[in-house]
Amino acid sequence: MTPDDLRARLLHTDPEVFVIDKPAGLAVHKAGQITDHLDLYLPLLVEGDGPPPRLAHRLDRDTAGCLVLGRTGWALKRLGQMFAMGHVAKTYWAVSEGVPPKPEGTIDLPLLKRVQPGSWTILPDPDGQPAVTDYRVLGTDGAGRAWLELTPRTGRTHQLRVHCAAIGCPLAGEPFYGPERRPQGSLHLLARSVTFRLSLERATVTATAPPPPHMRDALGACGWDGA
Repeated sequence: MTPDDLRARLLHTDPEVFVIDKPAGLAVHKAGQITDHLDLYLPLLVEGDGPPPRLAHRLDRDTAGCLVLGRTGWALKRLGQMFAMGHVAKTYWAVSEGVPPKPEGTIDLPLLKRVQPGSWTILPDPDGQPAVTDYRVLGTDGAGRAWLELTPRTGRTHQLRVHCAAIGCPLAGEPFYGPERRPQGSLHLLARSVTFRLSLERATVTATAPPPPHMRDALGACGWDGA
């Protein structure tokens, strides 16, 4: 990824914050056997002699869309507090294999991380951490797929993916929680927008990411007009 490639993906920039459109299939940081990740490229955004921006939160490797970066130590600390307290509004778009029974609703299922030798998974479990997701059906394709707007009230690992699978609507391209494994990067999940305000003295930041190429046909079949 060149500096021009990376800068072309900036959705918002100000002296304290970047919001970048993370591509699907690119991990945000090193983990396990991952050697190619976004953290490697963040120094390409440095202007002058300043420090590189740093991740204020994370997105799953196969999730595309809005990722917030802190450009100063104060902004990074403040963003960490805001994400932890749920003071960052996040909206996701997804395409599901299956249509929810109601046009909108709330999924309230605690989630538990189960670790096994060499692997782990997330499961709905009464003993898990509280996890709540609001959903709204924005359209369907008439053949069993739905275009969903997902608004997480909590921020658990794989929350949206597990919640959708739990109501019989696993996401298209889901590699772990659906009926079959799909190639890396084909997950139909987009961090569509983020909205936050670092302080009363600062303007509200809102950024919106376009659907990635691999989601556009499915969204179009469900009624998205490309806007």
